[in-house]
Amino acid sequence: MKRKRASSPAPSGPVTLRPPGFVADRAEAAARVERLLRYEFHDRSLLEEALTHQSFAAASYQRLEFVGDAALGLAFSNFLYLTNPTVGPGALSTLRAANINTEKLARVAVRHDLYPLLRRNCPRLDLLAGQFIESVKEELEDDLGTTPYGGSDVKAPKVLADIVEAIAAAVYVDCKFNLEKLWKVTRFLFEPIITAETIDEQPVSMLHELCQKHGKDLEFKPRQKGGTTVVDVIVGGALVGMGSSKHMGIAKLNATRDALSKLLGGGSQQVLTTGVGHGEGHEVGELRECKQKLNEQCSRKHWPKPIFKLEKEDGPAHDRTFVYSVQVETPGASCVTIGDPMSRVKDAENSGAHKMLEYLLKL
Repeated sequence: MKRKRASSPAPSGPVTLRPPGFVADRAEAAARVERLLRYEFHDRSLLEEALTHQSFAAASYQRLEFVGDAALGLAFSNFLYLTNPTVGPGALSTLRAANINTEKLARVAVRHDLYPLLRRNCPRLDLLAGQFIESVKEELEDDLGTTPYGGSDVKAPKVLADIVEAIAAAVYVDCKFNLEKLWKVTRFLFEPIITAETIDEQPVSMLHELCQKHGKDLEFKPRQKGGTTVVDVIVGGALVGMGSSKHMGIAKLNATRDALSKLLGGGSQQVLTTGVGHGEGHEVGELRECKQKLNEQCSRKHWPKPIFKLEKEDGPAHDRTFVYSVQVETPGASCVTIGDPMSRVKDAENSGAHKMLEYLLKL
């Protein structure tokens, strides 16, 4: 089903975010796409059309985006059907949507720096795209840059997904509607492709484990809002996450990632906080602050800096876990704790630090 196009409102107030760049040399813009795709267009005017927003000219990417939306849907349908012979139609539909929904395609545009290639004349569009681009780039510092969808506090603007669909359509039309050629040229753009094995195990399992560790009840409560499914994540009776999509599975995943980002990343609703003191009212806040808290405590007591060591790395590349130990040298003893398995190094280090803070409390 085609998504409705929302008109861009006028700018409200000054924009402090640095706007995304623009490649004024159109030959260079086209060459960048060809180098990226390793495909030389027979008709480069198709590519220029794909890189033109309706705010710049009437002959914009809208018609191509219409074709690209359908062509990518069919290409992924073929791929998922052939690679998942035992998966039913409902799950296949969810997998297809997960791979080509607006946020996934918007992240493709960010990863390959496509927005600066777009001809446009809309400051508000630059603001919305710029906010999302900066949000995704910040995730790179927290090992989230490869998250295919969900996980961002900023809503993905449709224009970024449109660019990807329009470029795909330009290839499709240029190669005389050869679907096999389209898939061969563009498939790498969508890596990592979301599979039946990776679609929900990691974030949902991580949230379950986190709640079990802290003795908190976890509930997923779906509801309908228009034609969209909204899932609320309730932890310990408090609403900590929310996600939406036309597909229940994706709504649950988006809600799960939203909940994890708040529970582990300093969101406003912290229901997993654990008090840890040492006669000084010292408290450990969110899990991600534990390493910092441990460093501060050691510094305050004039102890050597804690030593973090990777003890175990397990699992396939798409679902790897890490276990870290922490060693602290106190005046009377050498203390070592081992954290829980975590899917990210930073969380594994903080888990070890959390165990150490709990241990030091008992001394």
